[in-house]
Amino acid sequence: MDRMIIPIHCIIPPHMLKEIAERGDQSQRKWAMQTLTVSEQLRGRRLAIGGVRVRKPAGEKRRIIYDAANGYELPGTLVRSEGDSPSSDTAVNEAYDGAGATYNLFKEVFGRNSIDNRGMQLDSTVHYAENYDNAFWDGRQMVYGDGDGKIFERFTKAVDVITHELSHGVTQYEANLIYQEQSGALNESFSDVFGSLVKQRLLGQRVEQANWLVGEGLFKPGVKGVAIRSMKAPGTAYDDPVLGKDPQPGHMKDYNDTWFDNGGVHINSGIPNHAFYLVAIEIGGYAWEKAGLIWYVALRDRIRRRANFKRAAKATFRVAGELFGVGSREQEAVRKGWEGVGVTFK
Repeated sequence: MDRMIIPIHCIIPPHMLKEIAERGDQSQRKWAMQTLTVSEQLRGRRLAIGGVRVRKPAGEKRRIIYDAANGYELPGTLVRSEGDSPSSDTAVNEAYDGAGATYNLFKEVFGRNSIDNRGMQLDSTVHYAENYDNAFWDGRQMVYGDGDGKIFERFTKAVDVITHELSHGVTQYEANLIYQEQSGALNESFSDVFGSLVKQRLLGQRVEQANWLVGEGLFKPGVKGVAIRSMKAPGTAYDDPVLGKDPQPGHMKDYNDTWFDNGGVHINSGIPNHAFYLVAIEIGGYAWEKAGLIWYVALRDRIRRRANFKRAAKATFRVAGELFGVGSREQEAVRKGWEGVGVTFK
């Protein structure tokens, strides 16, 4: 079996957990530090063993759900397999349905056979650890925490979160973008894009009907925020006494040149996120049909490990011309979208 080293990709960024650890009450600080510690231990374990073993493909849609029973051992106890009747456990069903919706987007819209394009089995583990404030893709499977019950709900609740994390697997098998600075921000952004597309597709929303929020529904009542990110208006998703204020920029003039979070991969992803939103709005219709197709084909065929925002802009512009014609409305929309966030082609 192939071996590769893949970073742990978590939906809740370190900057948010850091704010909770500094601003929260005693129990919230404990939970935030636990989540940060567990994530770092997982990364350390992965590096120590030299990566993960990639499982043989199933060849068709196959979802397997496990239960960690609030422990740390993965994958846990098998609780639902492809074709089984729904479980009495809501998190199990949400993980199963979310993986199916993700598979369907890539298969039915983009012609891709699962994460690796070879029918990779979609494994998920729910109820990971106690009060674990995160969900992550570890290179071979999905893992979901139940949340702390005060700030975060269970992490299977938002389908775009499920797709976001699974889409890191798609990027892993295609461009394999380095998880650092602009290439890492692109890695995060592609996942937000595909997550938003699945959510919009399930709801049957056209671009102007969608709210373009990522992780809507994860916050418990009382938290001053609507989601963990906004593609329509980066920097406005939350402003809470414990979480702090959403730090995402939506334009290159506000680019955050930081060492934290692998060079701000979860922060600066707001810039390509907003570019995609602008492109989708300019094209109109259903975002997965044209804007999403452009982004997917660019990721699959044009974008490589060390891409930055400008290279991604050029790649999507070129792909739009190949798919819809040079000088087409779709290609011009791509140019306008990237220029709208301060990324030029010169």
